[in-house]
Amino acid sequence: MDSIIEYTLFLVKSVAKDSDMVSVKEIGSEEEFINLEVLVKESDMGAVIGKSGSTAKAIRTLVQAYSYLHDKKKVKINIDSF
Repeated sequence: MDSIIEYTLFLVKSVAKDSDMVSVKEIGSEEEFINLEVLVKESDMGAVIGKSGSTAKAIRTLVQAYSYLHDKKKVKINIDSF
């Protein structure tokens, strides 16, 4: 389970300008889903979300593929700022 968090953190830090301020945590899993919350600085929201949500969609796709290869649970990712 922690490896999904670490992988998500790696992906988001790769996109964010202030990578030290990125955090990813699990906010309660269900039987079929893993719920992750990604927090970034307000100034990094544009880069992490991307134009029309394209970057966020790509991150979600990569994390879902990673999860499928490791434990086959679906992943829900909530991206927010502080």
